Amino acid sequence: MKIARQGAVARRSRVFQAKMKPMATRDSGAARRATMYGSGNLAASKLFSGHFINFGYWTADVVPGNLTEDQRTASQADLYREVLRRAGIGETDAVLEVGCGIGVGAVLALREFGPQRFAGLDLSGDQVARAERVNAEVLIADPGRLSFRQGSAFAIPFQDSTFDRCISIEAAQHFDDLPGFAAEAYRILKPGGRLTVATFFTTAEDCAHQLAPLIETIRTGVDVVAPIGVFAETLRATGFELADVESIGEHVWHGYDAWMQQSGFENHWARNWLRAYRNGRLDYYVVSAAKPAR
Repeated sequence: MKIARQGAVARRSRVFQAKMKPMATRDSGAARRATMYGSGNLAASKLFSGHFINFGYWTADVVPGNLTEDQRTASQADLYREVLRRAGIGETDAVLEVGCGIGVGAVLALREFGPQRFAGLDLSGDQVARAERVNAEVLIADPGRLSFRQGSAFAIPFQDSTFDRCISIEAAQHFDDLPGFAAEAYRILKPGGRLTVATFFTTAEDCAHQLAPLIETIRTGVDVVAPIGVFAETLRATGFELADVESIGEHVWHGYDAWMQQSGFENHWARNWLRAYRNGRLDYYVVSAAKPAR
């Protein structure tokens, strides 16, 4: 049975990669990501703050020039809160975050949502080292509840049926093999467990090629942005029961663009994220799915 399941996953991966038609080779995109999150330390960019690396969830009107760094940090923390609420985390839950970065979202989850255990997984050894350094006091004060580990989203280094919840926040756009990730998330979740993914997806299968001239990270293969419909179907084919596909773009793109305007990026290609959203080619989603209970 396990061999048959692995074969089905491999077939879905091949189909997914054929549909994606990457702008650059997988190796070149992976190399750029390794530098970006390794020696490049993306969290240190003026685009981000508070050791977070996400576009943010903005609940109030934003005016370029009037935003503070505290507001930028709060927007990124709020994106975590939105995902964690939708994940339905309880005090007896074991939670895995795939693509945990520097781990400040993991600490937020522990403090505000109170799961029994939270594990952060990241492909970058540099990010894991930063997570352990930045969150050293929490790791010492509450041993056993928080941990960080290096590993791939396509070969998650945990046993079957280990976690009640699996989340991934603004990381899946880097996954070259979404079927492989979906299969691994399904494997490590307990029956009845829940997967919640937040990131940006294209709205149709031909949009990535249309966006490549506008978005440098798509053109260079750093972001392997998939159509939302393809991801939803991938989850169903893996065995998940799809619970919700929710657009939250109205709370993401305008605020992030306002922050860029006042942070020295007013003429940067990244201003095209908002343009792509307004043109209907790309949006930000929270996707929730459940592994069937026995």
